[in-house]
Amino acid sequence: MTFNNDGDKVIFTDEWGGGGAARCRATDNPAWGADAIFDIEDGEMVFNSYYKMLAPQTESENCVAHNGSLVPIPDRDIKVQGWYQGGISMFDFTDAGNPVEIAFFDRGPLIADTLRTAGSWSAYWYNGFIYNSEIARGLDVLELQPSGFLTQNEIDAAKTVQFEYYNTQEQRKFVWPASVALARAYADLLERSGGLALDRLDDVRGALARADAASAAERPALLIALVAELDADAVSSSDARKVRMLAQVARDLAGHEPEN
Repeated sequence: MTFNNDGDKVIFTDEWGGGGAARCRATDNPAWGADAIFDIEDGEMVFNSYYKMLAPQTESENCVAHNGSLVPIPDRDIKVQGWYQGGISMFDFTDAGNPVEIAFFDRGPLIADTLRTAGSWSAYWYNGFIYNSEIARGLDVLELQPSGFLTQNEIDAAKTVQFEYYNTQEQRKFVWPASVALARAYADLLERSGGLALDRLDDVRGALARADAASAAERPALLIALVAELDADAVSSSDARKVRMLAQVARDLAGHEPEN
C-alpha cells in the first residue's frame, strides 16, 4: 500500500499468485496482479483505475506488481515499482483515472526458455537514486534520465529531497527546500499544463537565470521583482496554483515574507 505525498490517494498492490508465476503475459487480465488506485474523499476510498506495466512478458518471466516507493518529483504523484522479471516500471498517477508509465528498466528473462524465480523484488528511491533488489542477479543502482515525460529540472528538484535514512514503509512526507532547481521545475510544469504562455515562460526562465548568476547582494531584488510579476500572472492563469507555488519559491529564495 502506498499513499501519495498529499495523502489524498492510495495504491493497493496485488501480488497475484505470490510472485512466482508469469502473470504479465498479453493474455493475462490487466486488472489482476496490478495496482488499484483510489482517491480518498471525506475519509472514504473511491476507486479510480488499475495500473499494470505495459510491456507483455513471456512465459519464462515471473511478473506481478510488487514493492516500490514514491519519487519526489514536485507537484506530481509518481511511483517506481518492482515487477519481478518484468523489471522496474515508474508511473505518474497524478491523474488517478489515467496512470501513465514514464520510465522503465528491464533486464529480460533470467533463462530464455525456462521459468525461474528472479527479477525486481523492490525498487526504492533514495536521495537521488533508485535501488533495485534483483533476486537472482544482485543490486542495481539507477539514475533518472530526462525524457518527454520528465525534465532535467524536475530530476534536479527531486535530488534536493534528502534523508539521513529512509525506511520506505514509513512513507515519510517529502518537503522540497527552496532552490533554483525547484523554481525551474515549476516553470516546466507550467509549460506542460499550459498555465503560462511560452513567451512568458521564456521571460520567467530568463529572470531565474539572471537571479541565479547575480551576486548575493543583487539576487533578492531580482527575485522580488519576479514575485510581483508572477503574482500578477496568477490572476489570469489557467493554472494559478502552480504560478503561486513558483512565486512562493522565488519569495523564499529572496528571504522575503509576503505582504499582507
